[in-house]
Formats: sequence, C-alpha cells, structure tokens
Amino acid sequence: MTTKKKSNSLKFLDKTIGSPISFGSTLEAIRLSDEISQVIFAKKLGISQAHLSQIEKGAKSVSPERAKRFAKILGYSEVTFVELALQDQFK
Repeated sequence: MTTKKKSNSLKFLDKTIGSPISFGSTLEAIRLSDEISQVIFAKKLGISQAHLSQIEKGAKSVSPERAKRFAKILGYSEVTFVELALQDQFK
C-alpha cells in the first residue's frame, strides 16, 4: 500500500467519523475508502464477515496481537493499530 493511499484513507476516516476514533471505525473507514465489501475485507483479514461487522460496530474488541496482524496484512502502522485496540479495551 502506498503512502498516498494511506493518506487518503486517513483523510476519509477523519471526515467520516467526526467522533473519537476506535479500532473498529478505523477498519471500517479503510474498507470503505478502498470500496471493499465486508465479505472480501473479512476474508483478507482471515475472519468471518459477521465478526468483522461486530468489530466495526464496536461490539467486539480486538487483542493487540490481532491488531498487529491486521496492520501487517493491510500495510498500516502496527503501533497505531495496537494503540487503537488497547484504547478500545480500556473503554
């Protein structure tokens, strides 16, 4: 993933959310900015579509280890993903 694409995703995220950023909302913003369905995105991450939906809605949290794995798969900062996952666990 190029830096430009990451930049576009983060801009989309800021515009879309308008509230405190969570791990789930970050995944959703990345998915939507890349115009990928939940089914395809979930397969890419190695999880079910239902589980992805629960993560995006904030109904399920993600461990720091899984957040790091997702970051590697998607080409994003592992530190940022782990921080967001930990932040969600403390909420």
